[in-house]
Amino acid sequence: MIAFVVPGDVADADVPSGGNVYDQRMCAALGLEARAVGGTWPTPDDDARTELARTLRDLPDGTTVLLDGLVACGVPEVVVPEADRLRVAVLVHMPLADETGRDPAVAADLNAREKETLRAAAAVIATSRWSGRRLVEHHGLPVDRVHVASPGVDPAPVATGTGGRLLCVAAVTPRKAQDVLTAALADLKDLPWTCECVGPLARDPEFVVQLRGLIALHGLTDRILLAGPKSGDPLEAAYAQADLLVLPSHGETYGMVITEALARGIPVFVSAVNAGPDTLGQAPDGSVPGMAITPGDPAELAAALRRFLTEPDFHQRLRASALARRSTLTGWDTTARLLGEVLSRLETGAVCAA
Repeated sequence: MIAFVVPGDVADADVPSGGNVYDQRMCAALGLEARAVGGTWPTPDDDARTELARTLRDLPDGTTVLLDGLVACGVPEVVVPEADRLRVAVLVHMPLADETGRDPAVAADLNAREKETLRAAAAVIATSRWSGRRLVEHHGLPVDRVHVASPGVDPAPVATGTGGRLLCVAAVTPRKAQDVLTAALADLKDLPWTCECVGPLARDPEFVVQLRGLIALHGLTDRILLAGPKSGDPLEAAYAQADLLVLPSHGETYGMVITEALARGIPVFVSAVNAGPDTLGQAPDGSVPGMAITPGDPAELAAALRRFLTEPDFHQRLRASALARRSTLTGWDTTARLLGEVLSRLETGAVCAA
């Protein structure tokens, strides 16, 4: 049995995230033994550190253990000593220092801690080609110890849309930039549209308060809805009604909601940063099923949205490209195969070749 150490909220439906979904799917597909450790990761208190140390200490020598990077990367003093007797792999959803809004001193400390942890690991798994390259270059990791297992996506019915329905699926945080989206939409009050922002509201309450104020300032309270987290049928219903997914993030290491939208034939506007454009990809004919927008530029986003909402031919071209892109998406079985191959090599003591 391979142990998988995950954050304590990984199964909490009230705090959905791409990382949590990934962890859940890999546990189910590979039969991993999930060991949830509570704490305010990646900056835990002493009790959480003690719990993680006990969890690792209780594993027999030679055990293969996969650690979610959110739990592992900030505490090398706990993880590194155990790497001498355990076969340690670390799954990095997002480099810790890349989180928007961190105090620079905190970000620098987390960056140094992450480097120490990852250099001690026998294998590092990134969730996109972009993040794999960044980990190698930024932390000086050996290329043959860094592997990529990008998230998969489930097949889904084609969205019907409603004509002017915009959707943003992301935690409401500075990194996801719903304030940029609001500023862009403030320039489009002359057009018929609604925008639903689906995602947790509790991760940065101060930002949520500021965002609500910005929405009210622009007179958009009846057009921009902060719906909170959704999963299951309510999330499916939100996708089914959407005409365009907008993800104006300041950074994305993959962007699972991009492929979730494309699986439904929904075009996507994504920031031209990190892995976002790679995830958006191309249809078999080379067309792009959306647009890549300069991050943090509400004027450019507003112009792109105006074109989408007022030019039927442009709208239909993006829609056709998104429908064609569906056939190129890979499922979670591919993700599980790639991750499973790395873990199998670790179990047998074989050298991990990227």
